[in-house]
Amino acid sequence: MARAVEVFRSLAFYAAFYIGTAVYVGAALATLPFSRGGFIRVVDGWSHFHRWCVIHVLGIRVEIEGEVPDSGVLVAIKHESFFEAIDLPTALNHPVVFAKAELLRIPFWGRAGGAYGLIPVERNQGASALRAMIKKARALTAEGRPLAIFPEGTRVAHGERPELRSGFAGTYKLLGLPVVPVAVDSGPLYHRRWKKRGTITYRVGEPIPAGLPRPELEGRVIEAINSLNSP
Repeated sequence: MARAVEVFRSLAFYAAFYIGTAVYVGAALATLPFSRGGFIRVVDGWSHFHRWCVIHVLGIRVEIEGEVPDSGVLVAIKHESFFEAIDLPTALNHPVVFAKAELLRIPFWGRAGGAYGLIPVERNQGASALRAMIKKARALTAEGRPLAIFPEGTRVAHGERPELRSGFAGTYKLLGLPVVPVAVDSGPLYHRRWKKRGTITYRVGEPIPAGLPRPELEGRVIEAINSLNSP
C-alpha cells in the first residue's frame, strides 16, 4: 500500500511540475524582451512552484538549519538530486549559479536560464574558460546577488564523499570571496523514480574566509557539506 501511494504521489508530481514548467518557461521567454524584473519574478515563481509541489504533492517537508547568506559570498552546496538545483532561487535570494554548460543548451529552458544568471561551466576548457566564468560572475555579483556552486561537480549518492572538482579551488581563489558551505540530504527522498515522504534539510555551515590554502579550504568544505550524511 505504501509503495502504491508513493507511485501515485510521484506521478501526480511529474504531471503537475512538468506541465507547470512548460507554462513558466513560455511565460519567462515572453516576458524577457519587455521587463527584466518581470522575467526574474517568473523564474523565481517557477522555483517556488516546484517547492510547493514538493511539499503539497509529494508530502516532503523542507527545513533550513542556520542562517542563509544573502550576498558577497560563494555558497558551496552538496548535490544529491535535482531538488536543490531547482530549489536554489527559493532557498537563496536571486542567486547566480555555476551550472553545467549542457543545461544551457536545452531548448527554451537554456535561454531562460542564461538570462537569469546561470554561468556555464565548460569542463576541460582550461584557464581561458575559467577567466571568462569569473568575469561574468563578478559582473553579476556586483548586483548584490550571492554565487552558488556545486563543488562536487555532479550529483552524488547520499553518504558518498568524493573529492571536489579542481575548478572549485580556482574559482574560490580568483573571486576572493568567503565560502558558505551548505549540506543537503535530498537524495534518499527525491533522487528516485518513486519519491518518498519525509524531510529534506539544508544545513548552513559557518563561513570559511577567503585566501585559505587549497587543502584547508577543501577539507573544511568537504566536512561541512557532508554533515548530514548518515553515520
